[in-house]
Amino acid sequence: MALGKRYIFHSMLMTGLILLLMLEALGTMDHKTTFLYFAYGSNLLKERLQLNNPSASIQCVAKLQDYKLAFGNHKGRASRRWHGGVATIEPSPGDEVWGVVWMNMTDLESLDRQEGVKLGIYSPIVESVWASDQYLSCRTYIMNNCTHALPSPQYLKVMMMGAEQNELPKDYQEKLKAIETNKYDSSVSVMEKIEKSLKKKRKKPTDA
Repeated sequence: MALGKRYIFHSMLMTGLILLLMLEALGTMDHKTTFLYFAYGSNLLKERLQLNNPSASIQCVAKLQDYKLAFGNHKGRASRRWHGGVATIEPSPGDEVWGVVWMNMTDLESLDRQEGVKLGIYSPIVESVWASDQYLSCRTYIMNNCTHALPSPQYLKVMMMGAEQNELPKDYQEKLKAIETNKYDSSVSVMEKIEKSLKKKRKKPTDA
């Protein structure tokens, strides 16, 4: 009988410990660490970024100094998502790359997956960007083993939409417009998702 009571006691204790661990896990899920993210490519556009990171919201426009914008593919392998070169940054003293600082970023794994970090396509780096009157320490990404290549018209369009949406400097927007593309003219699935998201947001005011 004593053995039976001891067994019941241990079972209850183990159950209590499991419940406690589950509650702690839920607590950490509710309090994810947030970080600042500096976007300079397709993630300039809110609707593009929010496809996989819905919590993201803009903090400010900023510039990354002593870098230049470039387009290419990892080891020369064309992007299956965008069918052309995609944006990266390269050290270049005296140059600057304009972009957007996003805050309330909580899903680091999702962002890293989008940038192909585990596949070795991009590496995350932390850089200080200048935002009006202060430097902000932000996470951003740089392509590994980049072979320069022209972007698709669809990719460049998303970048220009993001630049206009967030009011990047006019001269920088003009530089983006002047970038040559590879003239890819077939469908791009991620572009269709972005357009669908934009259409939903346009309908909301009339549906209210």
